[in-house]
Amino acid sequence: METEATAENSGVLDETGLGAEVRSAVGRLYRRFRSELPAGELGDTALEVLTYLHKRGPRTLTELSEAGRVAPASMSQTLNRLTSAGYAIRTPDPNDRRKVLFRTTTEGATLARATRSQRNAWLDAQLAALSPEDQRTVARACELLGAIADS
Repeated sequence: METEATAENSGVLDETGLGAEVRSAVGRLYRRFRSELPAGELGDTALEVLTYLHKRGPRTLTELSEAGRVAPASMSQTLNRLTSAGYAIRTPDPNDRRKVLFRTTTEGATLARATRSQRNAWLDAQLAALSPEDQRTVARACELLGAIADS
């Protein structure tokens, strides 16, 4: 009871609850973060797939669909955009010639790095504007949210 009263008095909880507050803040931050896109013809979904390929290396359509939690048909459309734009290529799987792997091209890797750098620069600037105490609070919140995500 005392924990609830303390949380309510600090303004953390309202009638919607802490879970709703966290979901709202994370959702708003994610949407804001997504708006930090480099100029170009690719949308955020294609950039996310490109970044995933850049970070994780070659993947199959099925692996990418599962990672993105989308239908293979949707992922296929995204991959078609990436390959036709020259940011990704299809290669045979060396372990199973029946499968196709997708990987980034040099241009795709460059775009993935630029996108990550631009988004990180925006977020770093926002975090740098916080007081040291608030920065420590954000760091602790990241630890806790990471533990929740990994549970």
